[in-house]
Amino acid sequence: MDLSTDYMGLRLRNPLVASPSPLSQTVAGVQRLADAGIGAVVLFSLFEEQLRREAAQNARLADAGTESFAESLSYFPTDADTEVGPTRYLRLLERAAAAVEVPVLGSLNGVTAGGWVDYARAMQDCGAAAIELNIYLVPGDPHVSGRDVEQRHLDILTRVKAAVTVPVAVKLSPYFSSTGEMALRLDEAGADGLVLFNRFLQPDIDPETLAVVSTVDLSSPAEARLPRTWISILHRRVRAALAATTGVEGPDDVVKFLLAGADVVMTASALLRHGPEYAAELLAGLSSWMERKGFATVAELRGMLSVPPDTDESAHERAGYVSVLRAANSSVYGQS
Repeated sequence: MDLSTDYMGLRLRNPLVASPSPLSQTVAGVQRLADAGIGAVVLFSLFEEQLRREAAQNARLADAGTESFAESLSYFPTDADTEVGPTRYLRLLERAAAAVEVPVLGSLNGVTAGGWVDYARAMQDCGAAAIELNIYLVPGDPHVSGRDVEQRHLDILTRVKAAVTVPVAVKLSPYFSSTGEMALRLDEAGADGLVLFNRFLQPDIDPETLAVVSTVDLSSPAEARLPRTWISILHRRVRAALAATTGVEGPDDVVKFLLAGADVVMTASALLRHGPEYAAELLAGLSSWMERKGFATVAELRGMLSVPPDTDESAHERAGYVSVLRAANSSVYGQS
């Protein structure tokens, strides 16, 4: 059974990719993922706020040192001085990339073009096989137009692409007014991959403590329907590779994304719930399904249930919507 696949020009031993999570915060964690059979690992994200904080801290320390003695460079923060700052991140990336045989991708999370460029280049120099741009932008200002939000994504991608030679993927939100057009614009701007979709982790309200609380809920298979829909539409309509993320819990979820047209299937929640070794079960389930259905390679099944390129996408989605409602109504009436 041949599970190998291509993702943004990277040859992977299988299409299962570990998306950013606490599991990749150490070299040992990355090694556990690789040992479990994962095809590639995306390190946990380096946040734009961390870049700003370290730059400001370094500037303050350098200014203080210039007024004392020439050895002021020793003031620069060490690993113990920052939680998981940019310097530690780059060291981890370098060590992880050298420790495993599968590709290790860097991840940048932010909203402005700011310091992304320098750190994207540094990630490449430290051995990142590719870079994932996680543009986590919630436009809370009601005066910001949708076109401005879209342009910011394109500007960040363009600047990073000009600074590195490794592939660059963009992790998208599903909340654009026209997700398909945004995908096409990013594709035309040079995105090597599109990761569908980012999950916005909004805070909640605790009515007992009268406080805003931060919670992180792991994804469920029901959330996979939205990215699967868009992957099935974009398959063969964009040059960029398509990565599915959100809602992967069992082997069937991996299969469904591949049938929709995903080049790779990313997961974090399932691995956090069951441990990194669960990757082997997901892959065994994929292999078993392929053998049962008579597929010898992943390429044979990829996109089998995507929307054909000559189809009216809007009419196709509308027909699916109506079909689902009819089925739901029939079920309800049948039980009454």
